Amino acid sequence: MSASAKQPAFNGVYCAEATAFAGLLPNASVDLIYLDPPFATQTTRTSRKSGERYDDRWTGGVKQFLAFMLPCLDECRRILSPKGTLYLHLDYRAASYARVLLDTLFGERCFLNEVIWQYRTGGVSRSWFGRKHDTILVYAKRIGHHTFNVLREGVYRTDGLNHDENGKPYKNTKRGRLYFNVNGPALTDVWDIPFLSTVASERVGWPTQKPLALLDRIIRASSNPGDVIADFFCGSGTTLVAAKQLGRRWIGCDAESRAVRLAKQRLSRTRSPDDLAISAPKPSR
Repeated sequence: MSASAKQPAFNGVYCAEATAFAGLLPNASVDLIYLDPPFATQTTRTSRKSGERYDDRWTGGVKQFLAFMLPCLDECRRILSPKGTLYLHLDYRAASYARVLLDTLFGERCFLNEVIWQYRTGGVSRSWFGRKHDTILVYAKRIGHHTFNVLREGVYRTDGLNHDENGKPYKNTKRGRLYFNVNGPALTDVWDIPFLSTVASERVGWPTQKPLALLDRIIRASSNPGDVIADFFCGSGTTLVAAKQLGRRWIGCDAESRAVRLAKQRLSRTRSPDDLAISAPKPSR
């Protein structure tokens, strides 16, 4: 798809280069952008399951990678709505450099989080601690106007606490009893979500496929039903699938036609809340 093409429609996935495709979208038209670009690994990434490959080698190293990302990030800033948020997913190779770029484009004040996605997979190094996390940089288009939904998960540590007459744990404070939220503690910026194993049923064969649980969390936290979610390095379409399942509008692209085919196949099998409502059996009278 060339930069002179017409504006793409939402709820579609396209074979296109990220920056040119983002340039086709109107100002302030997207509410959440998740980017999972190449990581500048200087390797060719290959899926063990399907043999699918893509080249992540950069002649100029990280400097060339950042030059590639800068215009894309600038377009993302332009098309984000005032309530919008950008999530940029990288690892230790380029994350620190990318944060400087984002501070420059969005402003340091618009920085929200450096999310650490920790996981356990692969072997153990004999030369350093195992590198078992990715970094997701999170920036708001306009701080204070951005969408953020507090998510809760897990259980509180209640050892040694008082319990009331119903057995509910609480703390004594100057204002009286402090009870814990029944939905559990609020999530922090360290996320323990399992990486997709090579035999996971969710796997579709794309080398850098991310788990649906990761994108489900991002979309629930930073958007509401009906919002527009975009991914310009969509790979096998995990972001778009999660958005569809959660009742959001979505749009994505990838430069690899093989990835786009996989994404379209997954989306064709994915049902939205509206689909489920239509197919649900009607109550008998």
